[in-house]
Amino acid sequence: MFRGEGLRIIRTPIRAPRANAICERWLGSIRRECLDRILILGAPHCRAVLRAYVDHHNQHRPHRSLGHSPPMLSAQPTDATRGRIERRKLLGGIISEYSRAA
Repeated sequence: MFRGEGLRIIRTPIRAPRANAICERWLGSIRRECLDRILILGAPHCRAVLRAYVDHHNQHRPHRSLGHSPPMLSAQPTDATRGRIERRKLLGGIISEYSRAA
């Protein structure tokens, strides 16, 4: 599959988690923040849960490199002291996203 896309596979050494630290950190985050807290009911359910978690992680979670702002921050400046804050629960309440009410 990967070779068909023109990608080269590089194998990491066995029992050397530091050789692939970024991937190990990502897998640990998925386990701690998501998979350890929800009962997975099969492969389709697992894919849906992981899709929701990845969307939250990449689009809505604050990123240090962006000044602790989420990538999907609205372009419209808002007054941070006015308006109601709305909470959106994901994955049965495991993850919460917050935004100002319109």
